[in-house]
Amino acid sequence: MDYSIENEYLKVTVTTFGAQLKSVIRKCDGVEHMWQADPEVWRFSAPIMFPHTGKVVDGVIDVKGKRYEAGQHGFVRLMEHSFVEQTQDSLTLEICSNEETLEKFPFEFRLLSTFTLENDTLHHTLTVENLDDEKMPFGIGFHPGFALPFDDAHKATDYELRFSEVESPLCVNCLPLGLLHGDCYYLGSNIQTIPIDEHLFDNDSHCMVNLKSQTLGVYEKGTGRGVVVNIQDFPYVLLWSKPGMPKYVCIEPWESLPSPENGSTKWEEKPAAAILNPGEAWATTMSVSFVR
Repeated sequence: MDYSIENEYLKVTVTTFGAQLKSVIRKCDGVEHMWQADPEVWRFSAPIMFPHTGKVVDGVIDVKGKRYEAGQHGFVRLMEHSFVEQTQDSLTLEICSNEETLEKFPFEFRLLSTFTLENDTLHHTLTVENLDDEKMPFGIGFHPGFALPFDDAHKATDYELRFSEVESPLCVNCLPLGLLHGDCYYLGSNIQTIPIDEHLFDNDSHCMVNLKSQTLGVYEKGTGRGVVVNIQDFPYVLLWSKPGMPKYVCIEPWESLPSPENGSTKWEEKPAAAILNPGEAWATTMSVSFVR
């Protein structure tokens, strides 16, 4: 089911499948900024990654004395979320542990997704509550895909990624298995922009660490139109699209990383975004501005 919120700048639609941001239309020009989940290219628009980001060793986790299959990016992106409340400019959905989730992740939890409009900015807050009687480690991250080009008068190469500060983006390499192995590379040296072209994602995603910038955005050259993500509080930021000329670009603020190749399958030994005691809650917010 879909729900919409709006203000004088934006109309936003969220679907209960995965609590995904499905549509953001800028009212002044009618531009749709979210990738429309074409299944022949990429069937998502903005999946939530929980209880882990990326892959885990051998595709399994060992926790509470049992072994569980664990696909890439966790499972909440593949499940229906429930409506909690809505105002004109805010919407909250939730997913709570149930028989299906306990077969994948043996913790009692609640995950709230709250979308709030503030002028031309959309805030998406993820709140994790530990309802279990044991400590709960977890990873979490955002994965929004922003559509390119903004209109029929432009093409993907008319856009660039732009940092708010000069950067030498250091990236951790997860190829070929999607797991960390200690290799790193630089996406550039002393740069503030990254051109978007058909080769940018030849080798899959770029996982950047220790950025100084407050924001990273997709900007249309010469016009100032852009989709700008506030990244300042996130330790990791990924860039991703399918290989070839991008039809969308994902700017992904993550709070955690995939497992290392030589790491343990034990859940409590996997590096976590947070470890919650019973009854505790933790939240993270991604803010995206749609600028003109």
